[in-house]
Amino acid sequence: MGKSNSLLEQIKETFSKSNDFTHKTLIIRDFTVQILYVSSLVSVERITEYIIPTLIKLEDALFHDYIHNIKTHETDDLEDAVKGLLSGLFGLFFEDRDEIFLIKMADPVQRAIEEPKSELIVRGSHAGFVESLSTNIQLIRSIINDSHLIVHLLELGSKTKTLSAIIYRDDLVNPEILTEVKRRLSYINIETDMIISPGFIEEFIEDDPFTVFPQILYTERPDRVGDNIMDGRITIMTEGSPAALIMPVNFFTFYQSPDDYNSRWTTATFIRVLRMISFVIAITFPAIYISVVSFHFEVLPNELIIPMQNSVQDIPYPPIIEAFIMELTIELIREAGIRLPTPISQTIGIVGGLVIGDAVVKAGIVSNMMIVVVAITAISSFVVPSNELSAAVRLLRFPLMIASASFGFFGLVFGFILILIKLCKQESFGVPYFYPVAPLRLNGLKDSIVRLPIWIMRERPQDTKAKRQKKLNWVRGWDKNER
Repeated sequence: MGKSNSLLEQIKETFSKSNDFTHKTLIIRDFTVQILYVSSLVSVERITEYIIPTLIKLEDALFHDYIHNIKTHETDDLEDAVKGLLSGLFGLFFEDRDEIFLIKMADPVQRAIEEPKSELIVRGSHAGFVESLSTNIQLIRSIINDSHLIVHLLELGSKTKTLSAIIYRDDLVNPEILTEVKRRLSYINIETDMIISPGFIEEFIEDDPFTVFPQILYTERPDRVGDNIMDGRITIMTEGSPAALIMPVNFFTFYQSPDDYNSRWTTATFIRVLRMISFVIAITFPAIYISVVSFHFEVLPNELIIPMQNSVQDIPYPPIIEAFIMELTIELIREAGIRLPTPISQTIGIVGGLVIGDAVVKAGIVSNMMIVVVAITAISSFVVPSNELSAAVRLLRFPLMIASASFGFFGLVFGFILILIKLCKQESFGVPYFYPVAPLRLNGLKDSIVRLPIWIMRERPQDTKAKRQKKLNWVRGWDKNER
């Protein structure tokens, strides 16, 4: 009994400064029960209306049987007891026992399952992850209903002890990549005391922390996670966040959308090619304008030379300053739209762009042509399905603008080549980032730049190095015309 009282006093001392810690003493006939819980983490009503009345009514002979039959965990360790109470359990101390009984009586607060606002689609599932890890795992298991789906739970952060999960298929995942992911995660508990969100994990384990290109795919869609797991990839999720981190990935993974597989393959291919074109436009169009106006008027058709000169001759600033003014203005409008409530943000985006654009042209600060260039560039950057890659695209245009202002087309081409070299050199967990272009793998082109019919894509992407490459047979064997 002394040990039990000692543990009780230690727990009370640990939570002495927390006003939401509750300690009650309940006398039931010939013995005393101590009840401990954190009121902000449990359903107090269920304790007072269900547990306590039930304990009082039970006969002595049935009392301990009842305790053992409900969901309990016995421990005499202080750290284990504190962890349980902070996990939403409530504890019972008995005079004749040396342990604390931890009973699950949590009342978790979570929002309803709804579609992620940043990953809207037209066709397909409209479910999205929530802030509950168990609910998110349930959503994934509803898609991959197979015993080969492995969920490895671990705690990250020496102080926060954030519950996290590594999710993969053991019959598909490459063991070397899985070992490397676990090795990098093992350093987190040693070197940091907190993991607040998956963004922390992403920065801790990515290959190159200084590149602008994202090396881990961020998504809040269960269907996208399920599709990538079936390709042999690994997913990391944490408690308290709807985000899933997928690895390894390549550059073209960020240009794929679940809508691609719910649409006709011809339509999906057209959209993907359009996205690739938008990538080039988004990072080069302002730089091309600067090069033409500053150095290479001769590349314009004769019909455009005079209108272009009339447009820029009264502007007091060089083209590079024009471009920077408008690009930074667009970024300010974009950031303001994110921070404001949705109805107001839509107004800011449309009205703000029109009013500011018209005002700066009338004031003679920028030319009409620059407004057109910036508008096309902004629209092209919106086409990118991934917010992370969209941010990288927006950043890359600025060094290209400076290179074009300094050396014209030569600077633009040189800068673009440097970007391609970086893409070819970069890796994601040992996997080539620019696969299947570098190294060139014709089989991988079926589901990267284009999207061929699903029944033609019989093998998994080679960059995942999956144990089993083949994922389907000739499913259209029933069609005599295609045999």
